[in-house]
Amino acid sequence: MSSQASPVKVFIRIRPTASFAHELIECPPDQQTLKVRSRKDSNKGKRNNQLSSWVFQLNGVLDNVSQEDTYDRVARSVVLGAFAGYNGTIMCFGQTGAGKTYTMTGAAETYKHRGIIPRALQEVFQEVEHRADHTFSVHLSFLEIYNETMVDLLSSIKKGKSSNSGVLTVIEEPGGGVSVKGLSLHLVHNEEEALNLLFEGEMNRIIGQHALNKHSSRSHCIFTIHIESRSRTLSDAKYITSKLNLVDLAGSERLGKTGSEGQVQMEAMYINKSLSFLEQVILALADSRREHVPFRQSKLTHALKDSLGGNCNTVLVANIYGEAAQIEETLSTLRFATRMKCVQTKPSINEHVDPVLQVRRLEKEIQFLKEELSMCNTLTNRVGVSNEILSERQVEEVRSQVQRYLSGLLDEIPVNTIVCTSILQILKYKLMSRASLTVLQVQGSVGAVGEVESCGYGLGLAKSSQKHQRNTMNINVKLNVFLSSPPPKTEAFEDFKAERGSEINRILKENKAVLSERTTQLRILTDVINTTKRDLDYITYELRQFRERKQGQFVSAEGEPVLEEAELSLVMQLKELKNRYRQAYEDFRSTKTEVSYCQHLVNQCRTRLLTEFERWYNESFLFPGDVLSVLETGPVRPGHIPVDKALTLVSNIQGCQVFTTQPAQLLLTTSPIMFRGRSTGENRVGG
Repeated sequence: MSSQASPVKVFIRIRPTASFAHELIECPPDQQTLKVRSRKDSNKGKRNNQLSSWVFQLNGVLDNVSQEDTYDRVARSVVLGAFAGYNGTIMCFGQTGAGKTYTMTGAAETYKHRGIIPRALQEVFQEVEHRADHTFSVHLSFLEIYNETMVDLLSSIKKGKSSNSGVLTVIEEPGGGVSVKGLSLHLVHNEEEALNLLFEGEMNRIIGQHALNKHSSRSHCIFTIHIESRSRTLSDAKYITSKLNLVDLAGSERLGKTGSEGQVQMEAMYINKSLSFLEQVILALADSRREHVPFRQSKLTHALKDSLGGNCNTVLVANIYGEAAQIEETLSTLRFATRMKCVQTKPSINEHVDPVLQVRRLEKEIQFLKEELSMCNTLTNRVGVSNEILSERQVEEVRSQVQRYLSGLLDEIPVNTIVCTSILQILKYKLMSRASLTVLQVQGSVGAVGEVESCGYGLGLAKSSQKHQRNTMNINVKLNVFLSSPPPKTEAFEDFKAERGSEINRILKENKAVLSERTTQLRILTDVINTTKRDLDYITYELRQFRERKQGQFVSAEGEPVLEEAELSLVMQLKELKNRYRQAYEDFRSTKTEVSYCQHLVNQCRTRLLTEFERWYNESFLFPGDVLSVLETGPVRPGHIPVDKALTLVSNIQGCQVFTTQPAQLLLTTSPIMFRGRSTGENRVGG
């Protein structure tokens, strides 16, 4: 089962009859096509332009097929998909007496005549027994919609759980689905219990008698199987749920043929009204331009909202008569089936997280971590250490201890696992404050030359050997102050881009320009594709409306379809738009690839620029004190040599009177990447 959008599957089942109209209904050997012909009006002197033959393409045609084969082709994949977490719906639609209830429920005379519902229940419990690595819970509900009134067919059984004992109402769920408030759910453990509930609900259904069916269903029924699956092997709190809606719709009736009167006539009016609303919903879902779908017009469409175009794998079985007298109802059913095939559903796995199990799992994990931390403290002789978060009073006490330690009033601070972080944070803040004060004091004496003779503000005279070194000393003093308090990285980064990293910055700007150009081109292609797609949807809609107004398709004497001039024009326009869309999409994919590559180059250049800046910043402003003592005696500017090379000079500086070195520029170490533009032919370089 796929989580992507997929069309509703539609099957046609023909009721066996002794007077099958072979001259009107033809079933080709492919078992997916049904050809229907109608009798022409024999009135002479009148022109009849109505179609006389139709061809319907479906997912399958079930003619003289047993109940077992019907279940295998129609329902088995939907039932098995429920165990993977996908919702499923199987509904039977057709005129009264066409075999909908027989297809869905079956006959009670013989075992082989069981319908889809009993076979689905058997399949469910067989899968439950075979999947030993999961635990399953199966609940059943049985809803009847009679004259726009919802009835719980299993309400007579007291052991079922119900959220409300009053009137049944359809409510919207947060996930987008629907549920019936007040409908009872019954837990079943085996097939026998499930079949007993099914037979109990069938006994409570309302049936009537008319000319076409002695046991006609006078209501729509929805038998739902709720499945919940949890893994026995995995300890996570995730579980999946699914539901199978098995829908037996009441048959549409023509009062002139059924001869219904009184209460049966009133029931037929409600049935036809709800089926008309169902067809309106199908038409709205099949039209991609419709924004509103009238689900709330009837209880039936509202209850089947997630089954019609929602999170569900939906299958429709259209039951038809094969007799000539019912050819009009047969055509109406086939047209509805064709529209239903255009509806798209989006099935997805219904995965949930049990909050109770999730809390228990997290509590166990916390307890395990506490025990592991306690064991670690025991092995490291840190007995009695608390792992709880510090309170405000404890934080104030730590702050006071750090202040006294920095003032010299406290020799040491007692440290344990929890207070260590707090001490480091407070200590870092105090040291940074003192470092800022030291920088201000040093800056006041930057321009001085000579030795200070007293503790006041007077300055001594500089020696003759010191006067010519005034500029060098100023640079070294400023360097020392600068290194004591490094500049903000934001300002340093701007200086780096203007000097040391100018080449990489230039490459980055050029690649950004190419990326902007390609992005603009991609946006233009996107607008072209969207405009072409809207035109495609419009022409497709017009073509579909034209074909629906035709009520079928012309067929030549050789049996081949014939297109009218208007239809041919629409087909040619559709073909041209498809070619235009395909070409625009190819350009879109090519441009999107270029945009991705340009974005990769921009990211690579940006990373290279930041990496070079970090290395330059560390080499320039974060030298250790012993390295600074070496650099102060020479004219070396920060960043001229790497840190590791500067550190190797410390061991060799003893005994040397002068230290000098030549400035060296840091070169790019990787080969540049060339990017050639597709439209303009210019070259771009990426780091």
